[in-house]
Amino acid sequence: MSGGPLSGVRVLDLTRLLPGPVATLHLADLGADVIKIEDHGAGDYARILGDGPDGVSVFYRSVNRNKRGLRLDLKHSQGRAVFLRLAQAADIVVESFRPGVSDKLGIGYQALSAVNPRIVYCAITGYGQTGPLAMAAGHDLNYIGFAGVLDQIGVAGGQPAIPNLQIGDLLGGAMTAVMGILAALFDAQRSGRGRLVDVAMSEAVLAHNLFPFFALQTEGGVPQRGADLLTGGDAGYGVYATADGRYMAVAPLEKKFWDLFCDALAHPEWKSKHGLRGAAAAALRRELQELFVGRNQSEWQDFFAGIDCCVTPVLSVAEALEHPHFVARRMAVQADGVTQFAPPLKLSGWVFAVERAAPSPGEHGTEVLRESGFSADEICELQEASII
Repeated sequence: MSGGPLSGVRVLDLTRLLPGPVATLHLADLGADVIKIEDHGAGDYARILGDGPDGVSVFYRSVNRNKRGLRLDLKHSQGRAVFLRLAQAADIVVESFRPGVSDKLGIGYQALSAVNPRIVYCAITGYGQTGPLAMAAGHDLNYIGFAGVLDQIGVAGGQPAIPNLQIGDLLGGAMTAVMGILAALFDAQRSGRGRLVDVAMSEAVLAHNLFPFFALQTEGGVPQRGADLLTGGDAGYGVYATADGRYMAVAPLEKKFWDLFCDALAHPEWKSKHGLRGAAAAALRRELQELFVGRNQSEWQDFFAGIDCCVTPVLSVAEALEHPHFVARRMAVQADGVTQFAPPLKLSGWVFAVERAAPSPGEHGTEVLRESGFSADEICELQEASII
């Protein structure tokens, strides 16, 4: 890998499925040399979660691109010795074991920092390395439910709605991990000392559950589901059905946008209703519902195309990928036989590219070990012993 801002940074990736692999995906896309380390058993079973070319899922191919693959038996003393040797020249280790597992294997933060004081060690778990729930199992739904987020998602009078964006896994396990890793890496390059980055997905979600948190302190309680300012309490921020069963996202929250919105729709009398709450807001919402259901989504889209008042169509994923804006921004790329998302950021002086397809199990094992100073005889011995 070359050209990215993390070129020259080496990452040992012990994670699988979604949170950890997406975190290391971002590092790999930015130029880091990410070595995906798997066991000799199931390995990362994201490979078989869904369809894809040659039996390897779109899921696995998309979140493991630009990485190299190494198989390693960490339950064997020789495997642990190999890992410790690799860690001596690594910058970052990312794992998602339950607390204590890596220490039992002999590859925890203390063991690695003893051989490489600069190492940045990120441990991604549901509830953190300490606390009453540290050892509890969980998934995204558990984390957002536990953090008070799921309780707020849905329409008034309905049950909590399950989002198809994995908030805990991606906001918590991926993006928060990347933030902590890069901060610790920056400091390690100045101080010569790495850090343990303890990422709890439930805490990452809790720490971003801001508006209910504000309401709890200023109003003494959290509004009912579907009644907060941004979930139904303000008629100027909502989703409105159209004549063809599609929807428009209507969000002219600020007064300047609201006035433009009202003028465009020839309803100047609505201007004075900006920011209404309670029953008055509900009445205004009914008027807007009656208005929007009078035209198809495409007609509304054309209507608002030249009016800058924060009204847009609710698109399907397929429609979003084909939209001229995302096409112009090159947010989808064809690689490894499938369509993949490009990174969600652009940096000057760097052009993203998929330089490697997602690795097969152990695909680059010999290459990685040779680069790390292992002799041909040592590699052969490790292969014969099924260590790599």
